[in-house]
Amino acid sequence: MPLKVTDDITIPDTELRWRFSRSSGPGGQSVNTTDSRVELVFDLRATNALPQPLRDRALERLTTRLTDGALIVTASQYRSQLRNRQAALERMGQTLRKAIAAPPPKRKPTKPTRGSQRRRLEGKRRRSEVKRLRRDTSD
Repeated sequence: MPLKVTDDITIPDTELRWRFSRSSGPGGQSVNTTDSRVELVFDLRATNALPQPLRDRALERLTTRLTDGALIVTASQYRSQLRNRQAALERMGQTLRKAIAAPPPKRKPTKPTRGSQRRRLEGKRRRSEVKRLRRDTSD
């Protein structure tokens, strides 16, 4: 099943690799004998599914999570391999959506309002008066 990142970006099955292994956790007789843990691997560096600017942005933002240019997502919270596959796909989609999102607009600096300036100065005057009254005047 292809991975839908956004409305106009879809990653084909051919670029996704699946690996399966046994889930960890408490064991017992015939517990965890199925390969229900899922690893989804997507080679971000070699993909053609993302336009170059988005790929560069994702590579920059996901630098700490990449292994040889590949993004790896694991899922083992469910006992069913199918549900873990769906969870891994969803997690991979969320990670890629965050990574390719446009940066937020720069903050536009504003001047303090007249009222806030007046309140700030009044507070400073009050504090100054308190400190002045605490001084020793015996000199």
